[in-house]
This record gives sequence, C-alpha cells and structure tokens, in this order.
Amino acid sequence: MFRPRVIPVLLLNHDHLVKSISFRDYQYIGDPLNAVRIFNELEADELTFLDISATRNNRLISLDLIREIGEESNMPFNVGGGIRQIAQIKDVIRAGAEKVIIGSYAASNPDFITKASNEFGSSTITVCMDVKKNFFGKEQVWTINGTKPSGIDPLEFARLMEKNGAGEIIVQSISRDGKMNGYDLSLIKRIATNINIPTVALGGAGNLEDLKTTYVETHVTGLAAGSIFVYYDRNKGVLINYPEKKDFNFNDTE
Repeated sequence: MFRPRVIPVLLLNHDHLVKSISFRDYQYIGDPLNAVRIFNELEADELTFLDISATRNNRLISLDLIREIGEESNMPFNVGGGIRQIAQIKDVIRAGAEKVIIGSYAASNPDFITKASNEFGSSTITVCMDVKKNFFGKEQVWTINGTKPSGIDPLEFARLMEKNGAGEIIVQSISRDGKMNGYDLSLIKRIATNINIPTVALGGAGNLEDLKTTYVETHVTGLAAGSIFVYYDRNKGVLINYPEKKDFNFNDTE
C-alpha cells in the first residue's frame, strides 16, 4: 500500500545542526553525523539537509560534510544551500547526495532549473519554496532564508518550476516553522492539487496526527518536518527520534 515518504529535515549552519522558529531564534541541536547514525538505527525513509546560511554568505554547502554524511548514511539524502551553478550540482552529487534542493536561485533565475533538469534529469532537481504572507495578507515566495520577498505567488511559482523541469516541490510555511501547531493545509493543498509533480509539505508539524491529517487532506507524496524529529516534545528538549513504520499507516482514516 502506498504511503508518503516521511522525511526529517535537518538545518545546518556551516557544520552544526540548528533548529529555528519562523526562520529565527536558532537553537543549537548537535552534530549532523551523530544525527545520521541515529536515523540509520531508526530506519528513516530519507534525510534532507539545508544549510540556512550558505546563500546569504554566497557560499556552497560544505562538500566535505556531504561526503562525511554519505559515508555514514544508510538512507538516501538530499542537500540544499547556496547552489547556483551546474558545476556545483555535479560536485554535490559526486559527494554523495541523491538530489539537490534549490531555493532562492530558482526564484531569481527560474531558467536555471531548466538547465539543471536537462543536465541531470528532473528526478535529481527539487525546488524548495518558502512562503509567507506579506503586510497585506497575500502569500508570496520569499528568498534568502525568508528575508527577501519575491512578489511571486506560490502557485504561479510551482507551476513555473514544474514547466521548467523540477522533479519535486517542497512547500514550506515560514510562519509555521518550528511552532509545532500543524502544517499550512490551505497552502499545501492549493499547490499539491494544481501541479502534477510530487509535492512535499514542510513547516509546522507537531505530532504524527499532523502528518496524517496533511496526507489525507492534501494528497502530498512526502511529509517533511524538523522539530518533531529533533525534539522530545513541545518543551523542546533535544532528542533525535523517528517513529516506527507501523505508525505511518496514514491510509487508515478511522
């Protein structure tokens, strides 16, 4: 029976793990390689690593760290952070990542997604869009780790990325990030039901029920989250964790 992928998203600031609330108030979480070893034991579906300071500092996520993750990881992993060149994608894939995640540069240079997918195939290229409402209450895509409004409507952006060859879209709510109060179902459903490539929800999950509700109501193919996989509970004591696969029976809606 089909079930969505359940994906821990681990935020990097250079070579250490952090976790944020609404893309602010970063808390130190620990060593990424130690987290990988724990997720190995817990048999996570896959992992995503996003370097939150790479684009702002005009650098690429560390290739040395990607190689170290690749040597430790028993599961597929995807990485994003500062990617803006074809050669960089090649380096990241060679270092061990299965897919690359492109955010800010996709918004400012959408044709780059076409070039990347033509070079590496759509299945290698994931676009992550960070979404927040502006002062007037209109949703738009933000770049540079949520600091710069693009003025682009999220659905318009998703459709453009699909047209340009992205293999998958991650839809992340900035305002719900780290709050553990549930995903932005309206936003995610609007995207997932209007494009034909896989959609991954991110931002706001606080428990397994949030994952199930999002899967049932929005029909996403992937459920990504940070807080529930790095914190013990809402008090936010750090504990790397991952549920047993039997807990992912999201098709049972009773």
